[in-house]
Amino acid sequence: MAIKTSLGRKLFIACNYIFLALLSFLCLMPIIHILAISFSSGTAAAAGQVTLWPVEFTTAAYNNVFGKPEYLRAFWVSVQRVVLGTTLSMFLTILTAYPLSKEPRQFRLRTFYAWFFVFTILFSGGLIPTFLTIKSLNLIDSIWALVLPTAVPVFNVILLLNFYRNLPKELEESSRIDGAGHFTTLWKIYVPLSLPALATTGLFTMVGHWNSWFDGMLYMNHTENYPLQTFLQTVIIKMDFRFIKAENAELMLKLSDRTSRAAQIFVAAFPILVVYPFLQKLFIKGIVMGSVKG
Repeated sequence: MAIKTSLGRKLFIACNYIFLALLSFLCLMPIIHILAISFSSGTAAAAGQVTLWPVEFTTAAYNNVFGKPEYLRAFWVSVQRVVLGTTLSMFLTILTAYPLSKEPRQFRLRTFYAWFFVFTILFSGGLIPTFLTIKSLNLIDSIWALVLPTAVPVFNVILLLNFYRNLPKELEESSRIDGAGHFTTLWKIYVPLSLPALATTGLFTMVGHWNSWFDGMLYMNHTENYPLQTFLQTVIIKMDFRFIKAENAELMLKLSDRTSRAAQIFVAAFPILVVYPFLQKLFIKGIVMGSVKG
């Protein structure tokens, strides 16, 4: 028999929907505003005439970003960096977190190594020693200079090892009884159960690689090796006209600092905005629900 909903309950649900709709609109409004600016003319944006709809619609800012091979090459470098850096980082994070999650009786030096990793969060060698290390390894102007220094993010390791420590011990014990070794237990039991945690740490790593620009300026001597954020920071943020060709002078007249910045925000944020919805379901999924029965 269906349960009747009272009038007060219906009003409460309606008010919740209205409140959440307004809250969602307030969250989307800055993004819509930036998008409108990026598609508006430079004069309209500079005059503050743009609100939530483009004024004097133009794609000049995006033509400036995507219309030249230099930008496309920088975009490709960033894609390579994200794919290679995220894959390597997640692989090393899993291999590091698994032994550190064991009890001292299983891994005698676990505490020593755990504090060894934590020490690197509190103290680092500094910028100059890091640069000299990369240079001595002949990694300057190489994609590996952007990937290897952050290949083992200690914060992600701590998150993952704490997750592994909270998994039921019966899972590992049952797999060991069935004859499984550590690698089999890790890749066939721990990793599938840790997809929500891996999605979170993986997203952190992807965003970190995609948004990073300073290391590109530090380790790359040639602009053709710049990742996207470094190239955009050099060309758009600073408006460095050394990289602007004569045939693009008319295009630059249609731009302003605001439209260029708005286009840069969307070029930088769009890939993450596309990936995030696919990982969102893993954030809210039960981590170990139903993993042990009986």
